[in-house]
Amino acid sequence: MQESILPLSFYSACDTRTLAEKLLGCELVHESPDGITGGIIVETEAYLYDDPACHAYNRRTTRTEPMYGVAGTSYVYLIYGMYECFNVVSNKEGVGEAVLIRALQPVTGIALMELRRQLIPGRSAPRLRNKPLKLSDLCKGPGNLARAMGIERALHNNILLNQRPLFIKDRVIQNPDIGTSRRIGINVGVDSPYRFYIKDNIFVSKL
Repeated sequence: MQESILPLSFYSACDTRTLAEKLLGCELVHESPDGITGGIIVETEAYLYDDPACHAYNRRTTRTEPMYGVAGTSYVYLIYGMYECFNVVSNKEGVGEAVLIRALQPVTGIALMELRRQLIPGRSAPRLRNKPLKLSDLCKGPGNLARAMGIERALHNNILLNQRPLFIKDRVIQNPDIGTSRRIGINVGVDSPYRFYIKDNIFVSKL
């Protein structure tokens, strides 16, 4: 329902680390031509302007420009030449901070997610997986999440998340038990406790 979509005021009402926690338990939804997919956000990471792991650290480029938009803007970037990563821009306009969405608990369009994940990306040509993926692995990790959800830079970078086709709905899991740890898969700013996750949830990445 339209009224359950989070308004932009939700994203601008708090700092980036608090937003990373508040997004846990909310549902990310993508209404694509192929169908609707959705999943509960179970793992996030905060990236701050003075954080050496943040793309906006000490520089403002064409690539990072969406990070300086209003809170609630999408920031989608490519890693390893093949994986998209989906972020929610946070803090005040012009600051350059965001929350990386690291894992989802799939709830809608699971068959479509499985179909999207059957193709393994490669530098020459994609190849099919030899065996089915576990449900718990469909949206575990930011690259897998974006692929399963059909999120692409060309379509979803620098758009507002308070409207279709890509949006976030209010909490499905109320008052989640939240854990905190260092971030995963980075080389700098590793020890900052900016990773947040729902405890004992099988869809969360492992350290």
